Amino acid sequence: MQIKEAKPLNFLYFRTKTRIGELGRFVGVIARELYRDAVRYDCEITGPVYWNYHGFTGRDADPFILDIGLPLAEMPGSYHGMFQLKREDAFPCVSLIHEGSWVDLQNSYARILEFMAAQGLEGCGKFREVYINIDFMNPAGNITELQVGIKPESFERLTHVTADGVAAYAGW
Repeated sequence: MQIKEAKPLNFLYFRTKTRIGELGRFVGVIARELYRDAVRYDCEITGPVYWNYHGFTGRDADPFILDIGLPLAEMPGSYHGMFQLKREDAFPCVSLIHEGSWVDLQNSYARILEFMAAQGLEGCGKFREVYINIDFMNPAGNITELQVGIKPESFERLTHVTADGVAAYAGW
């Protein structure tokens, strides 16, 4: 588990309003279309698929906004495809690498939220999943980075330390 600043990114993305029980219909389908559109318009893809949740409460009945996106090197001015473009700002977060089936993601989220509570870190309502490796044939091979946004005040109170020349943050 790590506290860090998720860097700003350019995204080609799909947006929908949905609920937890409806997420399965987007798995694989939207990502494939995003990749096709990015290639069609000669966009330089710079990373894996991201799922960004806005207004997510964790309750099955509550709707939320889901953005599924591909990070791009730049915002192409000539893009006229079927998706949208945006630049997403940096944000402080608690990050955890989840290895294995997505069925178990809720357990990893619970670990993050317990950690945040123990450290007095206040969430900002932003949840992100970075799909580092997707293995539909062997779900145990999935690697997903979970990022739970924290309020800047929580982040700023942490002590800045340097680890091997890389900025890291400690407060625990």
